[in-house]
Parts: sequence; structure tokens; C-alpha cells
Amino acid sequence: MSTGQGRDGPRPAASVAGHGTPPAGADPDRELAELFRPVVRAALDEDLGRGGDPTSQGLAGEAAARLVARSGGVVAGLAGVEVALVETASRHGLPPGRFLAAATDGDRVAPAAVLGRVAGPARVLLAAERTILNLLGHLSGVATLTAAFVARVEGTAAVVRDTRKTTPGLRLLEKYAVRCGGGRNHRLGLYDALLVKDNHLRAAGGLAAAVAAARAAAPDLPLEVEADTLEQVAEALEAGCDLVLLDNMDAAKMARAVVMAQGKARTEASGGITLATVREVARTGVDFVAVGALTHSAPALDVALDWE
Repeated sequence: MSTGQGRDGPRPAASVAGHGTPPAGADPDRELAELFRPVVRAALDEDLGRGGDPTSQGLAGEAAARLVARSGGVVAGLAGVEVALVETASRHGLPPGRFLAAATDGDRVAPAAVLGRVAGPARVLLAAERTILNLLGHLSGVATLTAAFVARVEGTAAVVRDTRKTTPGLRLLEKYAVRCGGGRNHRLGLYDALLVKDNHLRAAGGLAAAVAAARAAAPDLPLEVEADTLEQVAEALEAGCDLVLLDNMDAAKMARAVVMAQGKARTEASGGITLATVREVARTGVDFVAVGALTHSAPALDVALDWE
């Protein structure tokens, strides 16, 4: 059944501005719908091509269907349903279908839960069906996997965050889905935070030089530095970073790095962290746990459109 709210309270803000805080006066629902629109249009271009949907071309009349979660999980992406119906209807010159939601993004639902009902011209529902299910299933899968990671670190101070390992074209929606699952967003792209990694060190000739170059380019952005060794942790702290990314360290070394950084910078664990290992990582005292799998390896939630 639906709980009516996400793990950490009401549905997350639709905006990705400021890592999830909508601008003053913004309409979160409208903003979220506009994030879906270009993605839905691209998906319909793939599905309808130039030939449309000849299988359903001769069908007339109205239809109705239930949107059902066949497996349990956390819902994300319901705003895309109405967008898909509207965009599909406009291509057919037909009235848009109607979507009545029975759940809210961030809800944890049980198997067989009805997420909502759609109604409208049969041709519109049939042509929009796969786009709706693909997007809703994928985003709900991201939210569900995120919620599982968040549950594993419960009782620690660690915060689960995503990375830039996202599906091209879907980053903002996938990061929104992470928030629906109770996680937080790391930087949205290369533009909103500095992250000096191993290849930056090689290109610049060392950590200090790479940090200096990044600071000179964007002195007002937060600075994170990747460290593979405790020696690099010390160097990163000496360079005045805001956050140290502890990359592929074992738990013992990570715990030592946390002590080194105390009062100087925050710490983030990264590198192959799984559901089986995330709690051990969180117990080292790191502030954040970065998990690329939230977006690059989340299995889709099984969602179906059952005709009534």
C-alpha cells in the first residue's frame, strides 16, 4: 500500500536548482513536468518514428486502464504520465488522456498497488503506454535502490549521495528519483562544484597544482579532492579543500582519514560500494557515501498498464 510520503517526509521538491530546493515562487509540479517534456518527446520520436502506430491506427473510442506496480518499491516519475499523454495526443490530433494519480512520488508501495488510472482515446493510451512504463519503471527503480541504501546506513551519520554516472539526457530526472528514495544529490554537473580527481593531478603535474588551477578558475565553488592514500588526504587538507573523496580505501584506512579530516574538511567514501558493504563504510564516520550504482545499475520497478 502507499504510505503517502517518502522516507524522509513529503514528496521531494521537483527543482534541481540548489540540489533540490525550488526557487521562490516556483511551481514544483509544473517545473517537474517541464523536465519530463523533452525526454518524453525524444522517447515518442523513437517509438512512433514517421509511421506512427499502425497497429492501433484503426481503433476508435475511449479506453481506461490502471497503472499498477507489480513489484513493491518506491515510486518516482508520476508527473511523466500526464506529459506522455498530452504529447502523444497532440501528435494524433486527439484530445489528451486523463491521469488520476493514486500515489505520490516518494511513496513506498506494495506489490499490486494501483498507482493511478488513465483514460482517454484508446489510440493515445496505446501509443503512450511504453514511454510511460519505461520512464516510470526506470525512475522508480532508482528511487527503490536508493531507499535500500538509505535504510542500510540508518543510525549512522552518513548521507547517501549519487554521482554523475547517469544516463545521458536523464540526469536531472534520475537525480530527482534519488531524492524520492531519500538520498541526496552530489553536484549536478561539472559546472556547479570543483572535483579534482586523479586525471586532473596527472594533467596538472600534482595535487597542489591541480587544486590551484581549479581554485583560480572558480574560487567561489566548493572544492572536493579525490584521495587514494592517506598521504594524498594530508595533501588535500593542506591545500584547503572543503571535502575529501576517499576513493577505494578499506574501512580501517577510511576511519583514519576521517580522524585526519576532523575539523578541517568533510569526507566522502567512493568506489564500488554495495548494499553489502555500505553500512561498514558508513560506520567509519564519513559524512557522505557516493554510490554510482543508484543511477547506473538500478533495476527497473515492474510497472504495468492493465486495461479495464
